[in-house]
Amino acid sequence: MKKTLIQYTGLKNIVSVFCALLLLVGCDDALDNVKDLSSYPGEGTFDDLQTTQAYLSGLYGSTFGGWPLNSGNMADESGSIIISDWVTTNNGTMKYWPYSTIRNINILLKELPEGQVDVDEQALIIAQAKFLRAYHYFKMVMYHGGVPIITIPQEITDDLKVKRNSTAECFDFIIKDLDDAIAALPPKYEGDDFGRIDRAAVLSFKGRVLLYKASPQFNSSNYYDNQYWADAYAANKAAIDFLNANGYGLLENYTDIFETEKHKENVLSVVYQDPIKTNGRSEPHVRPLSESKNAVGGDQPIWALAEAFPMKDGKQPGDATSAYDYDVQTFWENRDPRFAATIVWNGALYELSGKAGRRQYTMTNVAASVDAFGYVIQGESHYRTGLYCRKGINESLEAGLASTNDYDWPEIRYTEVLFNYAEAANETGHSDVAVQALKDIRERAGIEAGTDGMYGLKTGMSRAELREALLQEKYIEMVFEGKRFWDLRRHRMLDRLDGMRKYGIMAMKVNGYTYDNLPDGFNDKVKAYELLPEDFEYSVEELITNGPKEMVMPESYYFFPIRLSDIEKNPNLDQNADWGGSFDPEL
Repeated sequence: MKKTLIQYTGLKNIVSVFCALLLLVGCDDALDNVKDLSSYPGEGTFDDLQTTQAYLSGLYGSTFGGWPLNSGNMADESGSIIISDWVTTNNGTMKYWPYSTIRNINILLKELPEGQVDVDEQALIIAQAKFLRAYHYFKMVMYHGGVPIITIPQEITDDLKVKRNSTAECFDFIIKDLDDAIAALPPKYEGDDFGRIDRAAVLSFKGRVLLYKASPQFNSSNYYDNQYWADAYAANKAAIDFLNANGYGLLENYTDIFETEKHKENVLSVVYQDPIKTNGRSEPHVRPLSESKNAVGGDQPIWALAEAFPMKDGKQPGDATSAYDYDVQTFWENRDPRFAATIVWNGALYELSGKAGRRQYTMTNVAASVDAFGYVIQGESHYRTGLYCRKGINESLEAGLASTNDYDWPEIRYTEVLFNYAEAANETGHSDVAVQALKDIRERAGIEAGTDGMYGLKTGMSRAELREALLQEKYIEMVFEGKRFWDLRRHRMLDRLDGMRKYGIMAMKVNGYTYDNLPDGFNDKVKAYELLPEDFEYSVEELITNGPKEMVMPESYYFFPIRLSDIEKNPNLDQNADWGGSFDPEL
């Protein structure tokens, strides 16, 4: 079969799904042995490889998701804004406390060595479980700083009122689990095992962890010259060297990253397959509503994002040194090819539902009303921006089948590891490495090299300029992949979002006509998709017309609070200093 158990299953009905997929012999016995994996598993669960793998599959399912829909609302990617009191100690926003999953991981780590599964298979399963535990702990530390380190499956009779470990202790614990996994796992899983955690994935993730450890988020008194940057550089260099030696690299076509599978750029994929596991992209929520079903527009690009993409020669729009003129009225022309691969604008070809020649319109009374960005119709304001997202969308699917999108989600892809390597290189005196990474990424994107071979990059950049260039490049390369907010946060750059207003691009006229005086028969041109982007006149307009209009990103968001209800259950949990406690979440 195409996929393995690891990629499909969720925590519920793990063994049933496992048996159905793999057509295993003896599934009735497996079901007898594993009654309820949400509680302590039944006797014999870890005596059998099938049930053990089913249990592990459930841990995968409760760890990894798909595309982070609407994460761009937290940053400068998509349309909604974050207002005051988005995060409080009482609400569940930006809280990560997955101790029930960690308990399930600890059960496997405790019980499996006492079972009857072959020791070689045990070693592989334990290594994957340790990665999953490290993944959850890293995410908790990224949110909150140091948290309690629990390595045994606690029972009701145990003392559950544990204290928080320091952030430094947590990072040490995470790295120890990752190093254990690296030592036991094969270099690369392929074929039917594609999607399983292997050494390539763990090395890459370790580089991400150490990049965060070195970051300003955890080192506010010494942003870029602290002792941890050398470790981040070494780890990410080891990851890149390993990936290069094992056949990974930049895929030749940017769009193929998200619309093909089992390729050299995806280091760790969450694998989807219709009809078993679908809609990791949440495609119905991203499509224009006229070509979707029971959904609202998500991941709608804002004007700031559209302007962030460079021209074909790599220069920013309006740069006097660019070979290409820039005009808001033709903003889509002569842009970085990733612009058209990511953004759909008014009048652009967008052949959804397999409709040949279909163009996406956004002007009032030209577009379907549910797609339009205008002042006078239902669905206006910040729910429409005049732009739509193309990235990761299966355009051939009919509207009613949009949820069957089964493109894999790249949880870790080579380009991210390359960015991590370049960032750490820049902060440790290896600027040549960082510049080459940027050039490689831009070359793959299709940007012109120029006579100087710099792909539009400034020559002789300072350390600070190169840092900015890396952040800017990652912004557009990995837009809507859930990176931007966290990148700004770990660099302590949330002030760039604080006070930000968001804008869209509104089609005001078509062939000289406003929305309310279109001539008779004009609708025939719309139905025939005859209207081109250049037939319209555009205006940059603020998205939010009522209520708060500015983003609010206070300093306290560099570490989110532990939820009050969790502290009430365990008085030994000290709250973070910026949230009423005395715990220091930094290193």
